[in-house]
Amino acid sequence: MATPGTQAANMQSAQQQLPNHKVKLKKPGQRSCNEKDAKGKFCGGHLKRWYYHDDVLERECGDVEQAFGPQAEIYRCEHCKTLYLPNPEDPRGTNVAGQGQISTFGLTIPPK
Repeated sequence: MATPGTQAANMQSAQQQLPNHKVKLKKPGQRSCNEKDAKGKFCGGHLKRWYYHDDVLERECGDVEQAFGPQAEIYRCEHCKTLYLPNPEDPRGTNVAGQGQISTFGLTIPPK
């Protein structure tokens, strides 16, 4: 399992592109792809957690696992397949819907 120190080193290596994948760093709170196509339009696909260890096509390639380790947190656009590494400023373990909202009574309502 990767430690936070090695994950930070892996984030630095994100600037180095993998041979078969485009790798970017997510912005804080980013949920959709911001990759532009040839015409300059945004892709806009949803970013979903990608379990590359279970992906048959990726097991043949193997460059993501070799670069980031077997259990790294990686997100992939559902349309253009661009890979996104998590931003170190984003809180870990929160739901995609957000942290929940604070009620008027001071209680935290969990996200759906």
